Amino acid sequence: MRDDPAHSAPRHYTVSQVARLSGVSVRALHHYDEIGLLKPVTIGSNGYRYYGRQDLLRLQQILFHRELGMPLAEIGAILDAPGFDRLEALRAQRARVETEAERQRQLLETIDRTIADLEGDTAVTEKHLFEGLGAGRQAEYEDWLVDKLGEEARPHIRHSTALFADMDVHEKSARLEEFERIAHALADRMRLGVAADDAQLDSLLREHHAWIWQAWGTRPTAAAYAGLGELYASAHDFASRFDACTPGMSAWMREAMKAYSDRAL
Repeated sequence: MRDDPAHSAPRHYTVSQVARLSGVSVRALHHYDEIGLLKPVTIGSNGYRYYGRQDLLRLQQILFHRELGMPLAEIGAILDAPGFDRLEALRAQRARVETEAERQRQLLETIDRTIADLEGDTAVTEKHLFEGLGAGRQAEYEDWLVDKLGEEARPHIRHSTALFADMDVHEKSARLEEFERIAHALADRMRLGVAADDAQLDSLLREHHAWIWQAWGTRPTAAAYAGLGELYASAHDFASRFDACTPGMSAWMREAMKAYSDRAL
């Protein structure tokens, strides 16, 4: 018989060992226990907390969701929901990381090609100067929205583009992280089986609508917000990003945004 730790007798870890394994402080682990987010599998007669492998897997999920900027209270609600599937969650998280890794790979190739061009080693075409940056797609998105919403939408779209361009790297990062937090909170609701037209999504869609409002510099009308949902589902870049959160999310977002537009805007 093979000596496989994964199939041997269950092993228990002290809070200090879990802290060393995960990089989470002992103090944070104590806090997770106090709020019921991560309870040890047992407490010894000496008062020590002991964690098992399932606890480590739950901690991994906590940390994945924290990477997305999700509050601890929301993480607990998701992990404890009857429909939560750890394997499905991991697959969705892997797809998201894979999508981001591909984007980073494209950016590295663009940087390397440009360095080679400037050093005189090889010539880079104008098209390849912008691979991975998405600059060339901005005009396509602008024309698509104007076609859907009318010419009056164009100045608002350009305002959004200029506003983002003027932000420093920290401001851009904070704005994008906020969008990711909202998107992944919505993805979690979808995975739990919440219908796209369910009013329980209103609080998150209200946050999303407010994010778009700030980006555009004007309040999106019902038609504009529903039109943006159409763009999410039909434009490859948007659709692939949402579908990386969870398969089929781009179409689900289109329906959710249309229902919210009809219901609340």
